[in-house]
Amino acid sequence: MQVRLAVARDLPAVAEATAAAYADHVLGPDDPYLDRLRDAAGRAREADLWVAAEGERVLGSVTDCPPGSPWREVADEDEGEFRMLAVDPAAGGRGVGRALVEHVLDGWRARGARGVALSTLPEMAVAHRLYERFGFVRAPARDWSPVPGVGLLVYELDLSRAAP
Repeated sequence: MQVRLAVARDLPAVAEATAAAYADHVLGPDDPYLDRLRDAAGRAREADLWVAAEGERVLGSVTDCPPGSPWREVADEDEGEFRMLAVDPAAGGRGVGRALVEHVLDGWRARGARGVALSTLPEMAVAHRLYERFGFVRAPARDWSPVPGVGLLVYELDLSRAAP
């Protein structure tokens, strides 16, 4: 498995894998958030869209949101942020999510970020466990709601305390 920046040929697979990974967390096939999840081209253009791939096959992706990116939601200026971590359900259990998070964290360490923050839905327990294994902790004071009826939890990681 290789982690690399997404290229144009990856975008359709990223769009569909992201929608599939989040299928249990949207309000059905007409949920407008599905359009945002499928906007791999926008994420690649306005952030850093990383993919985990085996050859041409995309196994998963993550959107790394540098300062100034419109995809950035909760990070302070001296923090990194990533979002839309998605693993193709057919590739689950193979360490894809772990590899993508590790890659993003290594990048923020190299850029000298103090920490990393992210938002997640309360019911995404599998993702929470992954984040906690990396040393992320809940930051309830930073929880927020992007739209009425949707509450997001914030997790943060102090990179000075986290093992590389």
